[in-house]
Amino acid sequence: MTKRILISLDIDGTLEVGDPPGDLTMEMVRIAKSKGYIIGTCSDRPLSTQRKILTQYNIEIEFAVSKHMLPDVKEQFEADVYCHIGDRDDLDRQYAIKADFDFMWPDEAAAHHWFHK
Repeated sequence: MTKRILISLDIDGTLEVGDPPGDLTMEMVRIAKSKGYIIGTCSDRPLSTQRKILTQYNIEIEFAVSKHMLPDVKEQFEADVYCHIGDRDDLDRQYAIKADFDFMWPDEAAAHHWFHK
């Protein structure tokens, strides 16, 4: 049986299009999406901005939320694995732990099989 995987992405410091740029490329996000993973963003940026960033790269996301809304994501989507990827210990990691998500740093995630063919 295939596991359902949900990946929550911070933007700044995590994605190559962030400010500062992070280790995850938009192509890596496309690859994860093509594998059927539930992909969304979880950032301090306004929700409309989060969606716009991914849309301009032709990547459809299932959710865009603020960091404190990660528990809502878990309630909304059924998955076997919930993982938030971010670059800040005081925000990303703490919110992930609080929401009972796994957590990865961007460089760890960039090497993970989820993002490679």
